Formats: sequence, C-alpha cells, structure tokens
Amino acid sequence: MKNEPRKSDSLVVPAKLLNKTASKTDEVAEGAEGRGLVAGNLSQQNTGRTQSREGTVHSALERVREVAKKDKRIRFTALMHHIYDGERLRQADEELKRDASPGIDGETWRHYGERLEENLQDLSSRLRRGAYRAKPVRRMYITKEDGRQRPLGVPALEDKIVQRATIEVLNAIYETDFLGFSYGFRPGRSQHRCLDALYVGLLTKKVNWVLDADIRGFFDRLNHEWLVKFVEHRIADPRVVRLVQKWLRAGVLEEGKWLSQEEGTPQGGSASPLLANLYLHYVLDLWIHRWRRTQANGEAIVVRWADDFVVGFENQSEAEQCLFELKERFRKFGLELHPEKTRLIEFGRYAAQNRERRGLGSPETFNFLGFTHICATRRKTGKFTVWRKTIKKRFRAKLQGIRAELRKRKHESIPEGRKWLSAVLVGHFRYYGVPDNSRTLRAFRQQVVRHWYRTLRRRSQKTRLTWNRMARLANSLPPAILYHSYPSWAVRV
Repeated sequence: MKNEPRKSDSLVVPAKLLNKTASKTDEVAEGAEGRGLVAGNLSQQNTGRTQSREGTVHSALERVREVAKKDKRIRFTALMHHIYDGERLRQADEELKRDASPGIDGETWRHYGERLEENLQDLSSRLRRGAYRAKPVRRMYITKEDGRQRPLGVPALEDKIVQRATIEVLNAIYETDFLGFSYGFRPGRSQHRCLDALYVGLLTKKVNWVLDADIRGFFDRLNHEWLVKFVEHRIADPRVVRLVQKWLRAGVLEEGKWLSQEEGTPQGGSASPLLANLYLHYVLDLWIHRWRRTQANGEAIVVRWADDFVVGFENQSEAEQCLFELKERFRKFGLELHPEKTRLIEFGRYAAQNRERRGLGSPETFNFLGFTHICATRRKTGKFTVWRKTIKKRFRAKLQGIRAELRKRKHESIPEGRKWLSAVLVGHFRYYGVPDNSRTLRAFRQQVVRHWYRTLRRRSQKTRLTWNRMARLANSLPPAILYHSYPSWAVRV
C-alpha cells in the first residue's frame, strides 16, 4: 500500500523498560552496562515516517531533538539520511578550518572546494550506498607544557566533513541526555561557564574536601567494544553505528607505517570530543550523579570538562569512599585514575581553620582549566572566597613561546610586531581575565614588554631604543583588563 510506512523510514524504536522501579537516569546507566540493550520488535512498535526533506537543515533535526528529549529510552532507527544530506555536508565543509593540516591524502580545503558540488555529491552517494571508507589518520605530536609529547590525529578532509555532519545529527540526541555538570566541547558551553560553575559550587555548597582527578591516557584507552554499546543504547540505525566503527578501526599512519588501534580514539578529529563525552556520560556522569543522590549524606558537587573533572564533598569519609568506588568503576571500563595526579585535598570554607587547629599549613591548591584555585578571604568583609590565578607553568610556558616567536620576528617592522603582540595579549586576557587575577595579568604584560624591548635592542648594535621610547611603545599595547565578571549563582553543579 502506498501509505504504508517503509521499515527504513521509521524514525524511532521505543526500547523496553529497563527497570520499572528505577528512575530514568538509572535505567540509562544500567542499560549502558549491557543489561538493557534491546534491538526492539518492529511488529510491536508504532513507527513513524521520517521528517520531510523539505525545509532547512536546522529544522530537519528538530523532530529528532524533540523525540529524544521526550523519551530517554527511545532508540533511533533512521538517521543516515540526515548525514548524507547534501546541504548538511556543504555546511560541514564550510565549518572546517581553511588552513588546517591535510590528512594522509594531502587534500586541502581550497583544492577540494574547486569542485565542491561534484565532490560533495560523490561523497553523499558513497555514504548512501555504504561505499564510504574512512582513511587512517595522520599522527603528529605537539609538545606539552611538561615537555612530553601529545599525539594528535589529523583525519583526511572527507573524513572531517562526514564526522562533522554526523556529530551535528548525534548532538540533536545526546544534548538532551548529557547532564548539566558536563561542559566540555558541547554547543553553547564554554570553559568559563565550567569555571563559573565550579566557583559557585565551592562558595555556595558545603564543600570541605575536593577530589582533583586526572584520568591517565583517557583518549588512548577508550574501549571500542564498550563505546559501540554506548552508541547502540540510543542509535539503532546500523549504518550510523558502522560509520562510527569505521573511524575507530581506520588506524593511524605514523612515519609511513599503518598502525591498528584496538582501543582509543585519536585526538584532533571532530568525532573524538563527542565520543569521549559519550563514554564518560555512561561511565562517570550517570554513576556519580546516582551516587551523590543515593549514597552521599552530605552535599556534593561535580564539574567536568572532557576528561578533566573536579568533585567536591562535605564529608571526608564520603570523599574517600567515592574515590575508592570510582577507581573500581573505571577499572571495569578500561580506565584508570592517575595515581600521582589524582589528589583528595582539604579545601573549602573551613579548610584554613581546621588545618590551623591541627597544626598544618595553608590549604592545598588545585589546578583546573588553566587556573590554580586557592582558598582565600575578602579583605573588606573577611568572607571566604576562591582566588583563581593563572597556573605558573602556563604563565612561564606562554612567555617562553612569545620570546621564541619574537626572535623569529626580530627584523619585522615595529608596527607589525605591535599588531602581533596586541593579538596575543588580547587572546591571553580574554581567557585569563577573571576576577582576582588582575595582578598576574599585569605581570604577564610587563614581561611581554620586557621581551619585546630586548628583542628590539638586539636588532642592531647601534640601537637608540631607550626605556622612555619603549614606554611609549608599551602604552600602545592593550591594557591588562578583566574580560569576565563574577559568575551568577544560577549555574549547574
């Protein structure tokens, strides 16, 4: 019959009730651990037609988003047509960085764009027919602040396009599932919103102990089998699942040799942040959200940015118990807390008094998203507050990078050097310009001026550059100002 919906046009498949007595959040957690992943029975379900191809790319996902938000147990069976949609692929191409490094095929954005429509039509056709093949990522390394090398994966350009289009579709579903204290690489959520949430939680909740956690080699340890199970908990379209598996199995190309990856996902691809968030959503977020509601007697706060997270506790015994159980939880899913970088410290409103009573020093500090968090009191009111200062290693590493770049630009004209330094300073101030960090910002600016002065004097042995003239040049650079105000109390922790 003409009006009978095709099986492939079904938009969603309701999953069976995982645990009728548990809450929806617990159901998702239990299902993700392999106790409730059901394929569904099409003959017993009310199938619906996929949304019409008419309308904008944005509106095409509205129905998916609405259904996902309405029922957390529904599994989507027809999503692939949203991914190979020509307009969505074109939009994904436009969002790529123009000067990004090419993958193993050497294809650049500009060269690909010379025959953009033809290339995108061919890519769409291959996705529709299942003929699309993911290429290995090109591995490169960047130096971290501690001198170690961080591996990055550079996907081929078409893989970037497909990943970006796929992530947009999947975000319509998972953004309705992810919890409020998860901030990393999510639409409309920035690092400063994450920092503000932590700041508000430390000041308004009864936090006396802080777990500063670090996951050892997180992106290199993602278990592919578990990750696919997590994807299948919401995605019942086998074509989309195979798409994710193709990226996981593509491997890496390093020094001309292809290396298979049995676990992990390369950092650098568009899909990696979402896959990482998805993994930790089921492994960490749902678990710790349930733990603090069912096992904690005191208050507890959680803030997570990608694989970096901080948990605050009211009671020390509960903090120690949570840390013990968290280690066991991670071990089950192939993860491990770094034994040297994971610390449980006394931190909060009464930390200074309690430590002084026991004959200990000042409360310990912890680092999060580039800032050192310090227990402090307001001078005028004497009330407890948290100072956020630029991490010293970040401070020194940034200055060293500027100094090295100034040497390369030694023979540029002063206006060109001033333009570059102005952009660097503004970028630094926009990120680190938070309340109580103004002194560090001024010190950073002074050091930049000093390095610039020394570089200009080295351009010639007969230089006439004096400090008075340098002061005029320094005044032309952006001032050290705060770009961020104190956060509102209405943030999720």
